[in-house]
Amino acid sequence: MWKRDRNWNNWRWQLKNRVKTPEGLKNYFENLTEEEIKGLQFTYKSFPIAVTPYYLSLADKRDPSCPIRKQIVPTYSEIDPNVQVFCEPNALNEESEIPHLTHRYPDRVLVTLTTMCPVYCRHCMRKRKVGKPEKAISEEEFASIWDYIKKRQQIREVLISGGDPLVLSNEKLFHYIGELKKIDHIEVIRIGTRTPVILPQRFYDGELLRLLEKFSPIWIVTHFNHPKEVTEEVTQAVKNIRKTANPVLNQTVLLKGVNDDTPTLEELFRKLVKIGVKPYYLFHCDPIYGVVHFRTSLEKGIKIVAGLRGRLSGLAQPTYALDLPGGKGKVVINPQYLLGKGESGYIFRNYEGEIVEYRL
Repeated sequence: MWKRDRNWNNWRWQLKNRVKTPEGLKNYFENLTEEEIKGLQFTYKSFPIAVTPYYLSLADKRDPSCPIRKQIVPTYSEIDPNVQVFCEPNALNEESEIPHLTHRYPDRVLVTLTTMCPVYCRHCMRKRKVGKPEKAISEEEFASIWDYIKKRQQIREVLISGGDPLVLSNEKLFHYIGELKKIDHIEVIRIGTRTPVILPQRFYDGELLRLLEKFSPIWIVTHFNHPKEVTEEVTQAVKNIRKTANPVLNQTVLLKGVNDDTPTLEELFRKLVKIGVKPYYLFHCDPIYGVVHFRTSLEKGIKIVAGLRGRLSGLAQPTYALDLPGGKGKVVINPQYLLGKGESGYIFRNYEGEIVEYRL
């Protein structure tokens, strides 16, 4: 479909040549399922398609259970009224009086700079607006956000997100970052981006890397879901980021049929730590319209996390959490290790299920 020539590692070429139509995906995959065929016929009208040539090349053309394929090919389940129940498009209540700004916690805010992403993931929590249309915020809109943050001394941290902010030009992205850095009470800036996973070529751009180094520290928070995503190209991209003295964290979403078992997540987290990415959060899939068919039960999630406890060091252990509906914030979900208090101490269950008394 494409030749891996000198253009392959050009991030702008990758963006320009995204597959954005049902026909493009039909031409790539050899044995689409009925769910996928109906998804390309009907779901596409509600939730757009986009995938970079690089990320598409990781998908198995013949295996419908491929974890990459499940993240990029629309299915009818996304709009099936019998499946999409007990959910809503904006279940986390992200909108506010200031467009493109979410202020949920006292000390931090979320700023969405664009609705465009290199890939429109089928499990996206912002399916209600990404790619509808592909548009960056205006200078006037950013000015309102800047004024809001400037007036509130309690805000210490800004998370820049989207869409994906790394689709913006270097000039525009670092103009915004530079303006935020001028606010004296801002201590931390994070960029939420999936480009290291789906467009690693973005971090082969020398100008971008020089600007990342100049504005360091910026916390790069990315989104790997499966070990198949940790490729040689990704390893090079992460190496380039780390050379700029900026840390890289990862947020994984627990997805049914993609990564909802202990061995898969163990392999993923081991691979991430090996290349210098810290597993940060493992999120329970949100009750978002168009996404709920990816959700597992909490009981299964807790069992998976308990299984990881004895297999991985603390360095490779993310925090298992979920976002409460209505914008009520994150809560941490842990297996129950403390069982109670006995006559001479506390009773615990360890990762192997063994009951142990801890005396005080």
